Amino acid sequence: QFSGKQTVRSAGVGGIASAAEIMNFLDSSFEEQVMTDIQQNDEELADKIQDSMFVFENLLDLDDRGIQTLLRELQTDQLIVALKGADETVREKFISNMSRRAAETLREDLEARGPVKLSEVESNQKEIVAIARRMADTGDIVLAGKGGEDYV
Repeated sequence: QFSGKQTVRSAGVGGIASAAEIMNFLDSSFEEQVMTDIQQNDEELADKIQDSMFVFENLLDLDDRGIQTLLRELQTDQLIVALKGADETVREKFISNMSRRAAETLREDLEARGPVKLSEVESNQKEIVAIARRMADTGDIVLAGKGGEDYV
């Protein structure tokens, strides 16, 4: 390619998305070690990879029991703000795993809540993802894409 031959093709490989996808499959202790090393060399890159790894929408991949377990760890206001910026399928995933009364209350609170800053929504979503990751590390829930053992 450097010699200028036209028959050589280049392929776009790598990037933040690829790094995040690879990190999602690592064991959590090894992932933490790699992220620490990346952060020591390039903090901005580490933040971009971390933001792309496991995002709020990936919580759709949790089974119902996992969502229910996660819901017990969340503050109601935190969930309301996070769901304000989520699409309908994500909202329904959480709502369908709540008691009827809690689901009705959450729906009412979502409607009554005025506009919320995007930065606030993203911050709450990141907090919920961080809680989910901690719970996955302790074995309380299983995040899809985390290369663990199969369950039968």
